[in-house]
Order: sequence, then structure tokens, then C-alpha cells
Amino acid sequence: MSHIVKRRQFLQMTTAGAAALYMGSGALLGAHGQPPPSLPLSPGARKSKVRVAKLYLGIPKALWPTPLLDINAERERYETEFKKRAADFADVDFAVSEIVTSPPQAQEVAGRLNDVDGVLLIHLSMGITPMLGPLLAAKKPTVLFAAPYSGHEWTSFGELERQPNGALLCCMLTSDFDQLAAAVRPFRAIHHLREAKILDVIEKDPSPDYVNAVKEKFGTEVKRIDRERVIKLYDAIDEKAAAALTDDWIKGAEKVVEPSRDEIFKSCRLALAFQRLLDEEEATAITVDCYGSMYRRLPAFPCFGFTYLNDMGWAGICESDLKSAITFMLLQGLTGKPGFISDPTVDESTDSIILAHCLGSRKMDGPKGETCPYKIRCIMERQEGAVTQVMMRKNARVTQAELIGTDLLLYFTGDVIDAPDTDRGCRTKINVKVDGDIRTLWRNWSNGLHRVTCYGDATRDLERFCKFKAIKMVDEAKA
Repeated sequence: MSHIVKRRQFLQMTTAGAAALYMGSGALLGAHGQPPPSLPLSPGARKSKVRVAKLYLGIPKALWPTPLLDINAERERYETEFKKRAADFADVDFAVSEIVTSPPQAQEVAGRLNDVDGVLLIHLSMGITPMLGPLLAAKKPTVLFAAPYSGHEWTSFGELERQPNGALLCCMLTSDFDQLAAAVRPFRAIHHLREAKILDVIEKDPSPDYVNAVKEKFGTEVKRIDRERVIKLYDAIDEKAAAALTDDWIKGAEKVVEPSRDEIFKSCRLALAFQRLLDEEEATAITVDCYGSMYRRLPAFPCFGFTYLNDMGWAGICESDLKSAITFMLLQGLTGKPGFISDPTVDESTDSIILAHCLGSRKMDGPKGETCPYKIRCIMERQEGAVTQVMMRKNARVTQAELIGTDLLLYFTGDVIDAPDTDRGCRTKINVKVDGDIRTLWRNWSNGLHRVTCYGDATRDLERFCKFKAIKMVDEAKA
């Protein structure tokens, strides 16, 4: 089965014939709202695969690693490693895949790289330096994978990365073949951001300067959606489908505390309307001016809808926060996991920052990961609506980031030491002990409240992406 599911096909499976959607064997969404197994590992249903050139660089009978090296056999050894990790490359099209053994061949291959998202170079033997110049001249994001014993050229890689012709080069010196998957992650993020489309449900057009800057830098489109269109889609959603989704979410919850079934039903119906809207627009993300021009002007608060989309690999972003939307999709493209947008508060006594928000995603390990335990609560600040209070995993490594404008990324990393269950602050909370100094972090804090947090340490992936896109990275806890 193809790992790339077209959004319209997915919508037809999940909303056409809505009365049958959750009947019988619980087809399609399954228990607790889990996505169908055909959803790709990469976020959401994308328009096209990530196009990567995979080039093996080597010279027959080179002295190092050994003059007995068969470069064709060496290539097959790597190809076997790629096959072992087929799931990591399910959305990747290796549009060019060949051995390069000379500078003239490198020059010829460089002319065929125009439509790739990135270039993965694999160092096989000594003697590849003359091939790098022609390939880097193609000005494509390039990762050079060099295992131990591949050659002595590594001694010049650092200098090469710092030179003008190395502006789009990142080198990985490792024997860990799992890093082959890491090598393509920045290409995936670049590709998905270029294809991404954010729908902003808001009364007035978002800042044209910011929208234009995002389009120019990343290729991402932002489109305003009016309230009337959302209402029309909401009214068109089959009530049986919304009722079945309501039952599913209530059944999966540890407890329903404040919201009535009717409030949850309206929230689920709006979630299906959001899904339909994304399909019609071939969009990737949606955000709503929920505390501004759309406050109490939609049939329900959008929080359930955002969680529903995030669980499946799309992006639901609160408060018409476009910079968090871009950051969310960036982290999602790199990690395959949703972000957690938060309103933080600081506790110096534990060197930690408490990240809190009423919008919690249940699938923080990605669409195919386990579902976090959750309760259904009202929005804390408003004491109305319906949200998921998600109990995120303790002891998890996390990365928090926010892209400011298009040229600066603020970030820090840490470990989750607690997932507080208290009625103070927003519903979903994690307490993160930061890497660095908590006082440095809060003293450096700038550019508003929101940040986006995902599971895992994404620092290396962010470094490669930011180099390729000329973005400055600043660790707020260490700067």
C-alpha cells in the first residue's frame, strides 16, 4: 500500500458516507480516535514525496579504506541499510541514485539536481574532494555522510562548511546508519513547508508583511477563511458521524469533568468541519482567532478540532498564532511529531519551566504512537468549552522553539520532570528541567509568550535546517 495518502482520498474515507464511519467494526478511526494504519509516518497527507539525490562518492582501488574495496559492493551495503529503514524513507523519492567517481561525472550529475529538495552524499573512499566543488555548485541543501575509514577528507570538512561554497553543506561523521534517516529530515521539513498552506479563520487579513516574508522564505501560503464558510461546513457534517466521534472521545477519556455531551458533540462536529476545510483547500494547517474576532462566534471552541488534526499529523494551532504555526510545522517536519503550544511559567526552585495550555494533543509521539491518557475538561481561563487535558510522559526529552520572523529561531531543550494535574493554569501541563540555567532563560525571554514543544532533542536537526535556510539559532537558556 502506498504510504502517501491524498487528502481528498482520506476525507472520502472518513467523511463521505458519514453514517457508516464509526459503525460496525469501528472502521477507519478505530478505538480512541487513532488514525487508520495507512496514514504516512510523515505529518499529514502531503501533495508529493520529498525528492532527494542519493550520491555515492568513491574511486575504485583507492588506498583508503583499502585498495581492495569494491565500491559497487559498498554501495549495496548501504542500500541494504536503507531497505532496513524503509519506513523512515516512505515519503522520500530518491530521484537520483548513483555512484560518482570523477569530477566530470560530478559536474554532469549536478546539472540534474534542479528539482530535488536536497542532496545526500555518501563518502565511500579517499579521493572525493575534487567531486565536492561541482556538486556544491548546484546550491542545493547537502548532507555529507562519512563513516569511519571512508577517507581522510574529513580533516577539511569543517573548513569547507565555513566557506561560501559550503553554506548549504552539513557533514555527519558517524558509523550509526540510523543517521541516514536523520540526514534527510531537514530536506523533509523544507519540502513540507514549501508545500504547506495555513488557513487562518479570522475577521481581518493577517499582516501582509509577515505573510509575504513567510511565502518568500519557505514557500508557505497563508489564506484567510471567513466565519461563514466554517459555519456552512459545520452544518453540512452528518450528525451521526459527529455523534460517533463524540462517543469515541468520551470512551477513550479517563474522565469527563465539566463539559456536557452536547458541548463535546459540537466540538467534534466542528473538528470534522475543519478536516473538510483542509481537504477543500488542500491545506496543511488551520488556526482560529479564538480569543479575538472569532470568540463565541463559532458553534464551539476549536480546541477539540485542533487536537483531532494534530493527532492525525496535520496542524491545529490556537489563537491565530502564525509564527507558532510555522514553528509547529517545522518541528513536525523534522520529528514527525506534533508540537505543544504553551503559556509558560517559571519555578527557580526546581530549575524548571512549567509549560501549560488548554490545547493538548493526545498523540505526542506521532500519528502511529501511543495515545496519551486524557480527561475532557472545560477551558480553564474561560470555564467553558471542551478540551483534552493530556497527561504527557514524564522523563521525556523535549525541545521547545519559536521561529521569530523568518531569520531567528529561539529554542532550548530539557527533560520532563512532572506532568502536574492541578486546576491552576491551563489544563495540560509539563514541568521541564532545562538544559542550562533557568534564570538565564527567563531573563533572555522575549517575543511573546507562546513557544512550541515536541518530544525528543531536535537540536541537530534544527541546526541543519537553520543552516540551509540561513536562520540564526539562539539557545535561550545558555545565551
